[in-house]
Amino acid sequence: MPGGLHPLGGLAPQLAGQGGIPSPFVTLRAGRLSYRDALQLQERLLDGRRRRREDVLLLVEHPPVVTLGRGGSEAHLRHSREELARRGIEVLRTGRGGDVTYHGPGQLVGYPVVDLDPLGRDLHRYLRMLEATLIDTLAAFGLVAERIPGKTGVWVDGAKIASIGVGVRRWVSWHGFALNVAGDLTGFEAIVPCGLPGVRMTSLEGLLGRPVLLEDVESALVRAFSRVFGGRHSGEYEEHEPAL
Repeated sequence: MPGGLHPLGGLAPQLAGQGGIPSPFVTLRAGRLSYRDALQLQERLLDGRRRRREDVLLLVEHPPVVTLGRGGSEAHLRHSREELARRGIEVLRTGRGGDVTYHGPGQLVGYPVVDLDPLGRDLHRYLRMLEATLIDTLAAFGLVAERIPGKTGVWVDGAKIASIGVGVRRWVSWHGFALNVAGDLTGFEAIVPCGLPGVRMTSLEGLLGRPVLLEDVESALVRAFSRVFGGRHSGEYEEHEPAL
């Protein structure tokens, strides 16, 4: 296969099923949501996760926004904040790991709110499982992706298709990953993606040469998340549940 890796990157069989009993999970497909609103929603889900037994996989799409992680450098912005605002791109400092990234329409953003106890509180392992989930998702569309040691994220033929930056609070994860679906990647021209000079970005549509529905990618990702994390998908999140 091109890319030199099994569709699961050799990771899922090794990672899934190790450690404690995996938690079931529900999905919350929130559609288009501002980054600030998504942060507030994650805060609520983090608080609720301590009172319910299920993890939550939050899937959203953001309006144009550039986010800087805890160690992110403003030197990796190619324009001033004022110029980016003029172009309709918000700039926010956030509590995730990683450097600088761009979110915008046509990008699938996932925020897993996951109890890391069954994974032995192993953050490195959790990151590799997120990479395996994305690699598995892309395999559903006939693409062979890979991870590159020392560079968190997912790549296809040397170009980056997915970025990852997570946070942990009381050993429950938040923040997460962004998978480029739409072919328009012009938003990334405003930054040095992930602080890596010379990095090339790519997308699912760009590689396939055809339109792809975001909903189809969501469905493939939910299946991949279940396989890699070994958890049972319990359906859609319901806020009115007594557990909350």
